[in-house]
Amino acid sequence: MHLAYPAVLAVLLFCTGLYGVLARRNAILVLMSVELMLNAVNLNLVAFDVWLRDTLHAGQALTLFTIAIAAAEIGIGLAIVLLVYRNRGSSDIDRLRDLAERPDGTDATDHGAQPQPDTQAEAPA
Repeated sequence: MHLAYPAVLAVLLFCTGLYGVLARRNAILVLMSVELMLNAVNLNLVAFDVWLRDTLHAGQALTLFTIAIAAAEIGIGLAIVLLVYRNRGSSDIDRLRDLAERPDGTDATDHGAQPQPDTQAEAPA
């Protein structure tokens, strides 16, 4: 088998994952797209390892390392997405910018809220 077949498949997988990362707004779909990109890299590592006939099988060892990193990334990423979904009711990436707290003590999602009075600055006379 030629090296071009897995390389073209890896390019297609990577481009699909890249499109998913850039175009999607749902955090779970973005995580799935990152996994597609990592699988494309894994396919290239194994294909080049077989093509070069490496006696140490470094491509396969790096693939196992990449799979372990991807599993940890998905575990942590999914936990963060579920926590954000429970608190906000949406996993939309555009709405995640609202997580910052304003300097006056109000959340960025409190659009009409009044600032909290500073009780230490206004001591009774």
